[in-house]
Amino acid sequence: MEQGEPRTAASADEFEAHRSRLFGLAYRMLGSAHEAEDVVQDAYLRFSGADRAAIGHPAAWLAKTVTRLCLNRLTSARARRETYVGEWLPEPVLTSDGTLDPLESAQQREAVSLAMLMLLETLTPQERAVYVLREAFAYPHRETAEVLDLSEAHCRQLHRRAVQRVTAARPRFEAAPARRAELVASFVRAARDGDLGALEKVLAADVEWWSDGGGRVRTALRPILGREKVLRFLDAGFRTFAAGFSLTVVELNAAPGALVHDDGALIATLGLEGRGDEITAVQVMMNPDKLNFVGRQLGRM
Repeated sequence: MEQGEPRTAASADEFEAHRSRLFGLAYRMLGSAHEAEDVVQDAYLRFSGADRAAIGHPAAWLAKTVTRLCLNRLTSARARRETYVGEWLPEPVLTSDGTLDPLESAQQREAVSLAMLMLLETLTPQERAVYVLREAFAYPHRETAEVLDLSEAHCRQLHRRAVQRVTAARPRFEAAPARRAELVASFVRAARDGDLGALEKVLAADVEWWSDGGGRVRTALRPILGREKVLRFLDAGFRTFAAGFSLTVVELNAAPGALVHDDGALIATLGLEGRGDEITAVQVMMNPDKLNFVGRQLGRM
């Protein structure tokens, strides 16, 4: 056995104890599962090659490393998304298998919702890092400052600005979790049956329909706004896919959502937001590249 093999094996075992949490951190920072996997792998390579005596506390060292890697990617991602074909939406993740833990509190579950991840795109990279560390992982400002190499006062200011932006853009009267699950079930039943009348009853007058095809598949390039326009769009879709498509209710990004299959192949995920007794927004992921992670999750179930 080579001299370095025991150390490498020990590093791998130690790293694996942190992998799930690091993936959750990277995903919340980037809104992309495949980029989060790349960041975690990069962090592992750095960890396995680092001087163990210089690391001190592995959990803190790894969190700092992953956060820094994500900040670098966020800077370049903004430029890439300016040339993205159509609307860019966060990559969906099934969460019933614990992939994005911790999800114990309502606040933690909201932090990984597709709607919240879309809001986080409006923050600066540093604001997003402070917000994620504080809201999703309960980091004190002192520890956040250590991760980002900023003053504690600066981190407090960044967090305050991030909270103000998110709060201002977030719906004030979201549907309660149980009611939201009922709304999703009603939507799926109506969509399965191609029942536009039933869909009209659950869609808000100001509903927004967001689609992400990434230029890979044909879909709406801009949000469709308003119930009547959405219903016309769905009517055309039903005629196209009526023969072989099916919908299944799942937990998507810690909330009720749906998978769409056409002749057994996954072609889309649906995230749905509710207010009172109505669906106010639907996020549709159809980009095949951004469905790969969910597809792999399904393969393990």
